[in-house]
Amino acid sequence: MAGPLILHIETSTDICSVSLSEKDQLLSLAESGPERSHAILLNSYIKQVCAESGKELKDLDAVSVSKGPGSYTGLRIGVSTAKGLAYALEIPLIAPGTLDHMAHGAGTHPEIIALIEKYADQVLLCPMIDARRMEVYSALYTPDGTMTGRVSAVVVDRDTYRELLQQYHICFFGNGADKCREMLDHPHAHFTVGIYPSAAQMVIPGLSLYREQKFEDVAYFEPFYLKDFIPTKPGKKL
Repeated sequence: MAGPLILHIETSTDICSVSLSEKDQLLSLAESGPERSHAILLNSYIKQVCAESGKELKDLDAVSVSKGPGSYTGLRIGVSTAKGLAYALEIPLIAPGTLDHMAHGAGTHPEIIALIEKYADQVLLCPMIDARRMEVYSALYTPDGTMTGRVSAVVVDRDTYRELLQQYHICFFGNGADKCREMLDHPHAHFTVGIYPSAAQMVIPGLSLYREQKFEDVAYFEPFYLKDFIPTKPGKKL
């Protein structure tokens, strides 16, 4: 199988996910549940996907990391690990946007395929990553994965997306979509479960960036946080 061997790292949410791909084929995937154990699991997952595929780190042509937005801590862990590998192995670093590869992956979901077949260009995809309270990180995409507008931090209320919902069928998904279901009560609002940021979705976006040589500067690359980190203080114990 000829083609670049790419390691993909996704740590933007509670799920820690690592995959290995060759050309456009997924070779191996290691993925956690929502345990927030990225620092413990990430290196072992990297070793696991390489071992399962019969590959070694020295065989890699590039490392790909989900750049955000998402969890500040999760992104720091993933990006730091990816930069360390890219520097040590002297290979390119590539960084697809988290919402971008979520939108790409959604295009293979049966419910979304059926929605697109029924309504065609009247469909928009809206991946959502949970932020604080009723806030989500989101963006809108056409069915072919083209972003319309920009990535935003949105505080969702009953009027959010209402004008667009008059014109389009919008499919909401991701770990931020569940908490918005009641607020976005509209016949054109569709909610699809089971779609979350995964290293499995990064294969095609990562390969495209590699082929286009859209490489990041290993020394200066930083995650796309979208918002400044605001630390919280633990409550007093009684």
